[in-house]
Amino acid sequence: MKRKINILTLLFSLALFCQAEDVVFRASAPQQVIMGTPFQLVYTVNQRAKDLRAPELDNFDVLAGPYTSQSSSTQFINGKRTSSFTLTYTYTVMANKEGTFTLPPASITVGHESYNSNGLKITVLPPDEQPAEQASSSAASSSQPNSPATTSQATGSKDDLFIRTVISKTNVYEQECITLSYKLYTLVDVAQFTNNTKIPEFTGFVKQEKDLGNIQTNLEHYNGRNYQTAVLYETQLYPQHSGDIRIDPASFEAIVRVRNRAQVRSIFDDFFDTYTNVSRQLTAPGATIHVKTLPAGRPAGYSAGVGQFSMSSSISATELQTNEAVTLKINISGSGNMKMLKTPEVEWPEGFEVYDPKVTNNTKNSAQGMSGTKTIEYLAIPRASGTYTIPPVQYSYFDIQSGKYKSLTTPEYTLVIRKGANDDNSAVVSTYVNKEDIRQLGSDIRHIYTGPLEINSWQMWLSYLLPLILTVIIAIVMRKRIRENADIRKVRYRKAQKEAAKRLKKARQLMNENNTTAFYEEIERAIWNYFSDRLSLPTSELSKDNITQLLLEHNLNAELIEQVKQTLSDAEFARYAPTSSDHAMNDMLEHVSDLIDQLEKVIRK
Repeated sequence: MKRKINILTLLFSLALFCQAEDVVFRASAPQQVIMGTPFQLVYTVNQRAKDLRAPELDNFDVLAGPYTSQSSSTQFINGKRTSSFTLTYTYTVMANKEGTFTLPPASITVGHESYNSNGLKITVLPPDEQPAEQASSSAASSSQPNSPATTSQATGSKDDLFIRTVISKTNVYEQECITLSYKLYTLVDVAQFTNNTKIPEFTGFVKQEKDLGNIQTNLEHYNGRNYQTAVLYETQLYPQHSGDIRIDPASFEAIVRVRNRAQVRSIFDDFFDTYTNVSRQLTAPGATIHVKTLPAGRPAGYSAGVGQFSMSSSISATELQTNEAVTLKINISGSGNMKMLKTPEVEWPEGFEVYDPKVTNNTKNSAQGMSGTKTIEYLAIPRASGTYTIPPVQYSYFDIQSGKYKSLTTPEYTLVIRKGANDDNSAVVSTYVNKEDIRQLGSDIRHIYTGPLEINSWQMWLSYLLPLILTVIIAIVMRKRIRENADIRKVRYRKAQKEAAKRLKKARQLMNENNTTAFYEEIERAIWNYFSDRLSLPTSELSKDNITQLLLEHNLNAELIEQVKQTLSDAEFARYAPTSSDHAMNDMLEHVSDLIDQLEKVIRK
């Protein structure tokens, strides 16, 4: 009995140890906040815990909290049971000072162990500066609560939504890297950007576009106001000639989601407001880049490089036999116009058989241009014995910081070549680092075949006919596909369900992250964009009424149409509801998915 008790105690201790190893304790808050505006500081832990000790919040006022909530879930996947638990502590906090502040980690106790969260860095922006004209206008509008909003009020002024052209520098040398980005500033709800975007050609530059991935939004204080910002497009430009080079303006078309304001409002209007999508044409201003000519007196071995670089070299062997390969490797590292660097020339001694160099680029985009390493591998084979010298390789570039030319040099290499056992030109053994086989035929000339040709064989005719038949089939298939893709409406119609499924998948991820606001926004986008694609209407022209009318034209039964209208209202209501449980979000997700499946079965072109 005593032995069993000891075993159980050991297993229990081991379970507690494993549980403690899996503890995840995190702190989260917005990266940018506005002074005087409340925000939430949240601590989450995935185990049952106690004794939360939050850090001293200097420069912040705690308005409320901590509010405690917990959630748990259990799933069965392929017969395997998994469960999760989350304990959340929420503070409502307000900054009382501008600047960038670091919040130290908090601590919490799980079992008998103490755990620390991550620290946070929060930038506090100043509050909006309200112009005198706007203040008087607001006072006037508040004195007339029943007056309808004008179109300009509904869609916002030009200061509420615009795009800036942000350029890293406008005075540069030839081939010096410039970073250009088009940055969105908005105070209104931008639903999406259409494909009606015109980016300039950037004539006079070589461009290297940057893949932005998912567009991230940030808060930025600009011209006395706090805007939501996002970089829509970014590229690196390398000017190819001196003088003033003009960059033309760019244009974007945004779909702005505005609330329809009724003349008479009640306390229920905030939950049942309707919205209209309005198109706004935005123009990012052009710019002029002043490009300076590179100084005269370019040194020998100039590489066409502009930036900052270093060079190193190595050789595979300095003593070898004839017909053995030797590899000289040169590495050029740094930042600048890496892709435009010339390949250095190596002066190999006579009697060496030289192959084309192999160039490998391992680079990435940086603020100074392309940065990384360019590796050049030179392969040569000595055919005669003796002592040979590979002279130093000189490589020159223009240094941006000093404004002068600089030269890089490799060391001189001396090779001792001895006569090899296979020095009869019948075979070559390669030691090339890429392990590429280098072979030589035993004789220089092959005998010419003089036998009869079977020109009437069925294999020969098949070799002619089969490619012709395959070419005809491929042409027919490609022509059909091109014809189908040319009809944009049909393409959107076919992809409607697939695009809706992608948005619902993203909504599920947001639900798992407990991001309620973003979840319901994604649900609404999935529904509205689905009807836009299926009914071949722009999202700006969609409303509950014309959706109902178009569904009637597709002969849908009244019950299903009523279900569609109710779903649109529920999604809109849930987005602005004060609270929403995980169960409610899951029900909404499943309901929308089932509704789209039903519509797919009955809507036909």
